[in-house]
Amino acid sequence: MAHDHRPRCIVSLQPSATVILRDIGRLDRLVACTKYCVDVCPELRAMNCSIIADSWTAQAEQIVAAHPDLVIAAVPYQVEAVAEILKAGIRFLGLAPKTLADIYTDIATIAGIMDAPEEGERVIRQMQQEIQSVSQCVSSATGDGAPPPRVFCEEWGKPIIASQPWVAELVQKAGGDFIGSPGSQISAEEIARANPDVIVAAWCGAGDRVPLEKIVRERGWNSLRSVQNKRVYCITDELLNTPAPTLVGGLRTLAWAIHPELFPQPEGIRRFDATLEPLRDLSRL
Repeated sequence: MAHDHRPRCIVSLQPSATVILRDIGRLDRLVACTKYCVDVCPELRAMNCSIIADSWTAQAEQIVAAHPDLVIAAVPYQVEAVAEILKAGIRFLGLAPKTLADIYTDIATIAGIMDAPEEGERVIRQMQQEIQSVSQCVSSATGDGAPPPRVFCEEWGKPIIASQPWVAELVQKAGGDFIGSPGSQISAEEIARANPDVIVAAWCGAGDRVPLEKIVRERGWNSLRSVQNKRVYCITDELLNTPAPTLVGGLRTLAWAIHPELFPQPEGIRRFDATLEPLRDLSRL
């Protein structure tokens, strides 16, 4: 009888890996994961799965105690913890996606390791079809005449960091023009000079709790076109910052934010809705 080399006990330190395992039908192999994995895969609450620290705060003792035969993490992660994992003889898969193509590769890689290549190809194909459908809808409706709305997306607020390259790709597919250099720091003044038509905040780890009204006030953005038109949005963190099939949900929210006349409003997006006030001294806030 041939030996089964597929991992039976997996520790996931990355929500994207957990989503991929779920979507290829291998979530039952998970023995430990992070609290952020539970946020994106709530079905884990009904499973006997230990909750441990994430990639950045990884604790080797917790991981080894779960007796995994594979640990999946993504940058940034604790190099020291990785060294201890490897010393214990546990296989380690480190992910570092930047683009949609990288994400498809990660899905195929995890599916291959789990002996589920067909399931992986199905997940990739479904993502690509959904993205293409949105892109075609925008192209058919807008044509080649008017310039696309200019969109700024941020994944962090202090300092302001523009969203990752895969988000910039999704913005383009949704009919927008991404402002700034993806994944790089940018100032509030630079964004103000660009005067975007749409602003999206999806802060890592913040869920849907980005204080839109506060950041508009503190950054002196009251006069921006996007603010005056109330086209400033918070998109739930997991929809844009989890490099996994959940990005399809992020695409839908971006598509509505950029072209609300073409798409229905989905879940996971909240609009800036404050009464605009004159600029005032914010030093005492």
